[in-house]
Amino acid sequence: MSLIFPKWLNLLPTAAAIGGLLGFTGVVGGFWYYATPKFFKVGYMPKQPGGGFNHQIHAGKLGLDCRYCHTKVEKSAEANIPNVATCYGCHADNRLAKLATSETHKERTQFVREAYAQNTSIEWRRVHKVPDYVRNFPHNIHINAGVSCYSCHGQITAMPVVFEAQPLSMSWCLDCHRNPESQVVPRDKVTQLQWVQEEFARRSAAGDNGVAEGKKLLDAVQANPPQNCGACHY
Repeated sequence: MSLIFPKWLNLLPTAAAIGGLLGFTGVVGGFWYYATPKFFKVGYMPKQPGGGFNHQIHAGKLGLDCRYCHTKVEKSAEANIPNVATCYGCHADNRLAKLATSETHKERTQFVREAYAQNTSIEWRRVHKVPDYVRNFPHNIHINAGVSCYSCHGQITAMPVVFEAQPLSMSWCLDCHRNPESQVVPRDKVTQLQWVQEEFARRSAAGDNGVAEGKKLLDAVQANPPQNCGACHY
């Protein structure tokens, strides 16, 4: 009696199981990589009015302290952006004449003078934002605990256009709260980003990532980063 089905069909269930497992693994792996903030948030760089605020020039070359513009960062949960009057203080026509700036610079900063003359705000597009259910990131608490701007925002002083340097995900935040010693610096250094970058490199080269030194700093401010849900989701 001849066979109705060929023998190779006996392998079909096994092949289907293996294919299904590989497909499922691929879907999970793809979602794990592509649907996380580390992939779709890092590098986010929205287009800004007037070509954007060049931190590389202002904070890097000119050495402006972060708090010159973000004036409330030590007292408020929000890192406020400056009003038009602050920008106009440096970019007014009479100031430009004294500085003998180029025509290109005048053209690129014209939107500041126009906004000031019209008494309107500059509609900067927000780069760093945590989800609404997190409530917000309390800048004042972190700054006063010795967490530098560098830890979350990267080397801002080298960015012509600001982009998101870290994923700002829950796991990323918890990693820091569980091991805060490696991220804290003296409070008078938090906005000196070049110093912080070099300090972190020095600690890394020393082999302990600054754990011992960081613990001393944490003890000095009596900081104990919370890990419970209610600390952020409230």
